Amino acid sequence: MIYNYVVTLKNQQTRYLDIIGFLLSFISIICFIEEMVKSQEVGIAYLFGSFFIAAVLAWNVYQSRKNHKKVYYSRALLIAALVWMKMPYFQWLSFAFIMLALLEYQAKYAVEIGFSEKEIVMNTLFKKRYNWMQFTNIILKDGLLTMDFASNRILQREVEDDEDDDAEEEEFNDFCRQCISSYSK
Repeated sequence: MIYNYVVTLKNQQTRYLDIIGFLLSFISIICFIEEMVKSQEVGIAYLFGSFFIAAVLAWNVYQSRKNHKKVYYSRALLIAALVWMKMPYFQWLSFAFIMLALLEYQAKYAVEIGFSEKEIVMNTLFKKRYNWMQFTNIILKDGLLTMDFASNRILQREVEDDEDDDAEEEEFNDFCRQCISSYSK
């Protein structure tokens, strides 16, 4: 499907996901080191797991602070999941860590909304399709997309910073107004 307009919404939960990923990885390191000390023998899995997780954490902190890049903790979570399988307790955490690692990319993905003359599609984990009759108004103004549903529900979110000027906002708003009016007849 070819869309006349594609609007990318800001993902506001990325920071919280990074904090959760960091904390889970850091707590895992502490648990692995504690288990190594309690058992009084150097477990290769605990040692290498702690080392690699700490290296991933250090690299991610460096990338996010110094280079302001988007970071992912899925590698650290997967390594932690492997080591949690070896732990004498809480082995079920390995499944939780694997699920979190697999879902991290999807959770950090910015939602895109495609607008065509026939429908509106939100690109989420499960695509949501809407027809124009379900809306009473759609406006893009000053980096804020407002979608007013006919069911009295409103979706209002910030859009990604683009170098779009006001002319494109007006063009988009005119397009939405025409589509809504043509389907509401």
